[in-house]
Amino acid sequence: MQPLILTPAGRAIAALPHLGAGDALDVQRVTALPRGEELDPERPTVVFVDAALAERSGGAATLGSLAQFAAFIGLGEPGEQEPSEIMRSLALTSWLPADAGRGVGTTALQGALRHASSLIEAYRAARLEQSSALDLRELSRVGAALSTERNLDTLLGMILSQALKLSSSDAGSLYLMERDAAGKPSTLRFKLSRNITLPEIPFTEFSIPIDHTSIAGYVASTGDPLQIADVYLLPEQVTYRLNRSFDEKFGYRTKSMLVLPMRTHRDEIIGVLQLINRKRDADVRLTSSDVVGRQVLPFDQRSADLVAALAAQAAVAIENSRLYEDIERLFEGFVTAAVTAIEARDPTTSGHSFRVATFTTGLAEAVDKAGEGPYRGLTFTREQIREIRYAGLLHDFGKVGVREQVLVKQKKLYGHDLTILRHRFHSLLQQADLEFERERAEHLLDHGPSDYREVVQRLELMRRERRDELSRWLDSIVRANEPTIMPEGTFEELEEIGRQTFTDFDGVERPLLAEDELRFLMINKGNLDPRERREIESHVTHTYRFLEQIPWTRELSGIPRIAFGHHEKLDGTGYPRGIGEQDIPVQTRMMTIADIYDALTATDRPYKRAVTAERALDILGFEAKDGHIDRDLLTTFIQAQVFTKIAPSEGTKRRSTGSLRSSMASRAAPPTPQSTLRTTPPATPQPSPRPSPSATPTSTPSDDPRRD
Repeated sequence: MQPLILTPAGRAIAALPHLGAGDALDVQRVTALPRGEELDPERPTVVFVDAALAERSGGAATLGSLAQFAAFIGLGEPGEQEPSEIMRSLALTSWLPADAGRGVGTTALQGALRHASSLIEAYRAARLEQSSALDLRELSRVGAALSTERNLDTLLGMILSQALKLSSSDAGSLYLMERDAAGKPSTLRFKLSRNITLPEIPFTEFSIPIDHTSIAGYVASTGDPLQIADVYLLPEQVTYRLNRSFDEKFGYRTKSMLVLPMRTHRDEIIGVLQLINRKRDADVRLTSSDVVGRQVLPFDQRSADLVAALAAQAAVAIENSRLYEDIERLFEGFVTAAVTAIEARDPTTSGHSFRVATFTTGLAEAVDKAGEGPYRGLTFTREQIREIRYAGLLHDFGKVGVREQVLVKQKKLYGHDLTILRHRFHSLLQQADLEFERERAEHLLDHGPSDYREVVQRLELMRRERRDELSRWLDSIVRANEPTIMPEGTFEELEEIGRQTFTDFDGVERPLLAEDELRFLMINKGNLDPRERREIESHVTHTYRFLEQIPWTRELSGIPRIAFGHHEKLDGTGYPRGIGEQDIPVQTRMMTIADIYDALTATDRPYKRAVTAERALDILGFEAKDGHIDRDLLTTFIQAQVFTKIAPSEGTKRRSTGSLRSSMASRAAPPTPQSTLRTTPPATPQPSPRPSPSATPTSTPSDDPRRD
């Protein structure tokens, strides 16, 4: 570049009479000196300055910034061998009195030009240092961002975008190594592509061999990076070639390339990063061959070093992401196995945990988009949604600590208890028949045929009345054995039956209904007595203790606490801790709504009847009105139609009709046909009154431990 020489206008320099005569120097006469920022820092500049020009330019204080970009030669008067005080304040490289000789002038100019060149080198070094510092900060920022991203697709996009930015590239591709069943590298998967000039081009994943025929395959095979100035002009001796089909199809010109392997900390190649067309101006689109010729540069060593550092970070981030995915799959497998274990113990609630998880995450996503009241603006991250889902799936795991007979209890009485009762009534019917035969025989022995017909008619009437009475009592017991969602009915008839006695075959008088049998039958809601309820309720504590033992990741550490409170109520009347609103996490409040809704609408519970979705929402409304569940979350649950995420027909994994009948029969059927227990048809059961959807129930289902 031609050096710039600035001299005072109107003053000749006797020591340099030919200054500016040729093309080697650009000499400009000035009346005042420019500011430093007005000069080209990459151009050697020498300033000849005398006292008058210094004063007109603002003095030493103003010219100090100019000295960072230009060398100063002082001009004095004839015989003035030393610079004046004002001139000494300038950073002069040399001093020329007006009567100095040509040799002195030439030497002074050469020294000044050397100083000007050193100023350029200092400027470039400072720029490089500044640029390097910026690059290091950017790499550190990118590294921090990559280390926190878990989603592989998002991570790959970040890697490629940052590589394009750091190298001012127009396009780039990212390949990931695929391995066979034995874990050995098999193919390269084309995972991602970006092109600034052609941002709308379609993208399709495909695999290529790991060999020396393709550029990416060569780098993956050898582990050697490639810097190619023009990929169309590859030497004949290299084995790899560019597939030009993309350029030909879309009218693009691939020229310079930088292709780097991505290595893990174990020195394993995990993928290949390929950058195309480094540009002078990063924002320019390469729309023609002329633009390509002006803009595209070979990748320099600085770009290669920066992208290599990024590739190393990217490899570690990708490996960590895959490891995280492996951990997620491990957790997913564990959770699925745990839920399977729960359902194996309690087949009647099959699918409940998955449905609760679906409803709860659906509600969380609805709140994230548009919550109500205090939840407006509340958001959940991907990890938090996953935490909510796992808590929903595992909220009932503690059932493994509950006795199976309590867990699967279908009626108020256990199946074997009802069977014993049926046997008892069957034996009493046989006793009535035996009593009839005994009294008839005694009459014949004692009185002969006298009045025999009348006596038999009387005994037959007594036997029929006894059989009718026993059949009526048994029918009442069978009806009372059915559990209800709401408290309903009275127990006068059961109390009457409970006062009856019978004499067994050993001659011992016993109550017709044992104390435990009567206590179970007089349960006014559900099918559990207080002791059984406490045992069922203990599943919440069992769940919490079990989940606490699992070394969850930091993102999933809230699972035990979320699951622990799903039977708590906002007014503090729930269980097992009786905590209030301020201690119940919002995720737990969501799960409670999902849990109650699914329990109400589930169609496979033999111990209760399912209700319609509309009725279930009405009941949830009563729950919110009574301060048991969160009103704002329920509003979102309804408005966002979260309950429709699973159709009622999908709400259960139903058992076959045959297996259901077989199960019921094995628990309750007597050894003899039921017809032998009756001499007359049983009375038709009268339905108990039920609260209408508009009526407030006298009791609510949120505290029902069997709602799970």
